[in-house]
Amino acid sequence: MTPTFQRYEGQEAAQQLDAFLPAYEEVYAEPPYCETPRDVKDFIERYQVQTQRPGMRLVLARDDDEVVGFAFGYLLAADTRWWQNLQKPLPEDFTREDGHRTYVIIELAVRSPWRRRGIAAGLHAHLLDGLDAERVTLTVRPEPEAAPAQAAYAAWGYRTVGVSHPWEDAPYYDAMVLELPAAQRAVGAAMGG
Repeated sequence: MTPTFQRYEGQEAAQQLDAFLPAYEEVYAEPPYCETPRDVKDFIERYQVQTQRPGMRLVLARDDDEVVGFAFGYLLAADTRWWQNLQKPLPEDFTREDGHRTYVIIELAVRSPWRRRGIAAGLHAHLLDGLDAERVTLTVRPEPEAAPAQAAYAAWGYRTVGVSHPWEDAPYYDAMVLELPAAQRAVGAAMGG
């Protein structure tokens, strides 16, 4: 199977929720997430807000018409609280945001039967293609819970910068950053972001 990848931006991404929601529910019903219908409802509400953020992109991987994976994110706003969730503060020059500096990947997931086929790497590449940002950030569960994801992110060039605890009842996550090459940023700027 060679998946097809489709990227949607802004309001187009909002219109694709029904297309990938079954894949989301399937992936996040598995351990270690074990999400409930209430968690899925909360995700839907957050996603509707996130699609309004500048730089919002969604990439879907499909096998024929079936969504087998998805990834989405947006640009961090100048007033973001993203870096305030870290257990140990980072220097101000690192956490300073201007609305264009950092792209955050909120979700990147592949359904179980399609894993280990390069689909996650394809989703990641299509999500970042032509992106006009200095860096990308994301959070991931620590090892051993998320060993395959940790290994993939390390192979793609991410480095851990701290431990994030985004809300009171949340698990702890490793916060990771990938510096984007200047050449990629130049292409993204030439393409209009």
